[in-house]
Amino acid sequence: MEVIIRRQVVLFIAALSSFLTPFIGSAITLALPSIGEELAADAVSLGWVNTAYLLTAAMFLVPFGRIADIYGQKKIFTCGMVIFALSLFLSANATSLPLLVSFQALQGIGGAMIYGTNVAILTSVFPLGEREKVLGINAAATYLGISLGPFLGGVLTERFGWRSIFLTSLFLCLMIIAIVFGKLKGELAGAGRERFDLVGSVIYSLSCGGDL
Repeated sequence: MEVIIRRQVVLFIAALSSFLTPFIGSAITLALPSIGEELAADAVSLGWVNTAYLLTAAMFLVPFGRIADIYGQKKIFTCGMVIFALSLFLSANATSLPLLVSFQALQGIGGAMIYGTNVAILTSVFPLGEREKVLGINAAATYLGISLGPFLGGVLTERFGWRSIFLTSLFLCLMIIAIVFGKLKGELAGAGRERFDLVGSVIYSLSCGGDL
């Protein structure tokens, strides 16, 4: 029974994080006009709000996935959630566009740590016969976040302002962190003694940035 409960907790955490990370990316798109009006930014500059998030997430995804294999999936996932929460708080209090873009870049780093570990955590906790179902649930949560992001982002922006998108996401983020610390004891997975390819990771990250 304890194992089943632990698995369900892991599934809930993974699905909620899979919803949260694409949700904030798609929700903020509807808020860009309001952000531009308040922070006196033009359309070209506003494009960097989403780009900074997506670019840093892509640049650090593979390196952090490898680091998680070596040092432990739960450690990297939890660090990613903390960084993500910090970036949400900072973004909600940004007073200029350069600051907001910087905080979104930080958010992308946290997102990469989450992206690179949540599926691996699921496959490490659930047996082979159940993985197809839980990965399907996790994928559904991702697409739900993408789909609901523009709608909820528009509603939140219209009623409470664009900063409410970050604050709402921050609440979900803090809830995930609380569950991780309260319900998940010990490490979940990690390869241990393998080496991290620093040179390869730098080349990969630079190649992602070079696509700009």
